[in-house]
Amino acid sequence: MSDKSLHSKVSKGVSRRGFIAGTSSLLGALALSVNSTAAHARPATGSAADAPLTSGARVPALVIGTGYGGSVAALRLAQAGVDVHMVEMGMAWDTPGTDGKIFANTTRPDYRSFWLRTRTKAPLSNFLGFPIDKDVPKYTGILDAEEMGGIIVYQGRGVGGGSLVNGGMAVTPKRQNFAAILPTVDADEMYGTYYPRANAGLGVGLIDPAWFETVDCYQFARVGRKHAQRSGFPFVFVPDVYDWDYMKQEVAGTVPKSAVDGEILYGNNAGKKSLQKTYLAAARATGRVAVSPLHRVTTVAPSDGGGYTVAMEELNTSGDVVGVKTVTADRVFFAAGSVGTSKLLVRLKATGALPLLNDEIGKGWGDNGNVMCGRANHMWDPTGKVQASIPCGGIDNWDAGGAFAEVAPLPTGIETYASFYLSITKNPHRGEFSWNAATGRVELNWQTAWKQPSIDMAKTIFDKINATEGTIYRSDLFGTNKIWGDHLTYHPLGGAVLGKATDNYGRLHGHPGLYVIDGALIPGNTSVNPFVTITALAERNIEKIIATDL
Repeated sequence: MSDKSLHSKVSKGVSRRGFIAGTSSLLGALALSVNSTAAHARPATGSAADAPLTSGARVPALVIGTGYGGSVAALRLAQAGVDVHMVEMGMAWDTPGTDGKIFANTTRPDYRSFWLRTRTKAPLSNFLGFPIDKDVPKYTGILDAEEMGGIIVYQGRGVGGGSLVNGGMAVTPKRQNFAAILPTVDADEMYGTYYPRANAGLGVGLIDPAWFETVDCYQFARVGRKHAQRSGFPFVFVPDVYDWDYMKQEVAGTVPKSAVDGEILYGNNAGKKSLQKTYLAAARATGRVAVSPLHRVTTVAPSDGGGYTVAMEELNTSGDVVGVKTVTADRVFFAAGSVGTSKLLVRLKATGALPLLNDEIGKGWGDNGNVMCGRANHMWDPTGKVQASIPCGGIDNWDAGGAFAEVAPLPTGIETYASFYLSITKNPHRGEFSWNAATGRVELNWQTAWKQPSIDMAKTIFDKINATEGTIYRSDLFGTNKIWGDHLTYHPLGGAVLGKATDNYGRLHGHPGLYVIDGALIPGNTSVNPFVTITALAERNIEKIIATDL
């Protein structure tokens, strides 16, 4: 595998005009081998931490979470000479199981696949009239399907966060859309400095267009392009963080297959440049960053001696609490993801641990307008038995209809004569997290009916394609006679919105030394896959914090 360095130049294709939204791939949600069972090996989980966090310790900077925002913060703080400890609720994901692989295959889910579930909860729940979820042992697996408030939120669990389980679609929003995404942020700075920095740090690249035209594993995308263009919609290539040279070798059969074998939803064993290979690798190389996996923060409160007292639980791979630790941190960075950060802050405010947080905490949460659907194609439009799990293109109707649709794979290993899509839309609805004192839990106010605008926007593309092609929607992917996947999101955003719950650089109001640096800052929609924007915003914010607060 030819990993690129953290500061490798982004492929020239990334800056081409017309690059627009891509989305994290829900693609391989299929678990078609219902009766397959992988060996139930329990890998070691502690080797990602050079120096495990000990109770009573004092740390200059504690980062809660190891996803995009947290990884940026850890790297830049360490480069500025600050010692950093990161705590992660999930596993390290650095030790192979008995099958020789770290991650489970998308079509063969096992104990590694889901976070503390006894049955899988795949985004696509049915296929050809049959349910495809299966029983699995309870384990601290890589994908969390968290059900709340009428929506399922899919989140990565492990060192690397969402980068472990998404499709790697690394897209910078169109400049003209940016003011609606982050209205208080200087667009010139973002597009001149921080988006390029994020793209370089993530190792973003573009598929070879000539290779795309001939390779079998992207036949599904070429069919999607043909149908889009015949209905008058632009088809655009979108960048990704996959090692495209490695994928070419996969197709040639000279290296172990990864994306070409459908690996993505439960991790990718080879070509994908997750944060483990980019920002986190660079952060750990400084010698100033340590990581403690299987640690769940429960309390953050001001310390009498300055800084903040942080309590956390240590978990085993069955999800049991096997220890409790308390440390003091001079500064705390909340980077547990939109849902994790929002839920923690709402609870800390409501229970009096951080009483000075303002009333914007928990507000402005959205699903990035995610909605899925499938279309049944004619027999003369086969999409291919072998489909690479990494999407590389999409259909743009954002300006006219409020939707961008990723042409996503269905890596089933059989010919389906189907096209599958994940759309991002301009859905205006926003949910809110609140504390339920009676249950002692944080709840999300979200209604499934709020997905209707997303469906209507997606229909501006697919109704027209079906009419042009004489085709119909698939109704067997999300249940019985259900066309739209309106029950989920892979792109949670908001809950601690920049310029409202925080100042314009992520400093939480009322408690100096506390920061939000993840997707919770972005109010509900990015018009594209969000992780490049999360990374770029984190680069912007941490630069300011280091320059002024440290």
